[in-house]
Amino acid sequence: MEYIVVSLAALFISALTLFSGFGLGTLLMPVFAIFFPLEIAIASTAIVHLANNLLKVGLLGKKADRGAVLSFGIPGIVFALFGAYLLILLSDLAPVTRYSIDSKIFTVTPIKMVIAVLIFFFSLFDLLPYFEKVAFARKYLPLGGALSGFFGGLSGHQGALRSAFLVKAGLEKEAFIGTGVVCAVLVDLSRLGVYGLSIFSKGFETLSTQGGVELVTTATLAAFLGTYIGTRLIKKMTMSIIKQMVGGMLLLLAIALGIGWI
Repeated sequence: MEYIVVSLAALFISALTLFSGFGLGTLLMPVFAIFFPLEIAIASTAIVHLANNLLKVGLLGKKADRGAVLSFGIPGIVFALFGAYLLILLSDLAPVTRYSIDSKIFTVTPIKMVIAVLIFFFSLFDLLPYFEKVAFARKYLPLGGALSGFFGGLSGHQGALRSAFLVKAGLEKEAFIGTGVVCAVLVDLSRLGVYGLSIFSKGFETLSTQGGVELVTTATLAAFLGTYIGTRLIKKMTMSIIKQMVGGMLLLLAIALGIGWI
């Protein structure tokens, strides 16, 4: 069942991320979190995210604006390291509380609470019309790269911030997409270096015994297919209704995570 759920989610989400404000990591990570500890879910999602963005770079990376990539991407690399390191620190903290409903025990941990708050905040990007108008001038690209990199390293939430800072950078649609995917790859490479040294080294047994390696591979292939479909639909899709639905689902996921149900 997990293969079906994760694969369908990866395919659908990947098709949408080419032309939406949210990213693959934002939506796929909660699906992985249903089956794995949260820090492993974030790290596993990062692998799918990187592989999918490498495909996008092959398809659209030549359209990237070199100046924007340097201004945005270099701070993103640096601050992704800080975000990933904070994730590791949070994952080692003891649970805040435990409670039970009938015979089911739920655990609330610091990492779940922090990620829940972030999911709640980023869901507002899809739910509130105000955030559709939020954009920053090109001179703020280094700040945007730092923020996007930090939250990308911490929780995988980099797409919405990246879009907000790149949308006013004077880029054509193809250049906007190409620049975004190149910057996303830089952040992914940076944070995966930290994840590999800590999270995967400690959690590889969990991944292997629960079929996580196969699940990540399946999700990656499904995301590839979704990206291919998305490139065919870039000029045809409108996102307003879908974004509202996604925002609502993220809000529910944030609540479920924060109270320990996920």
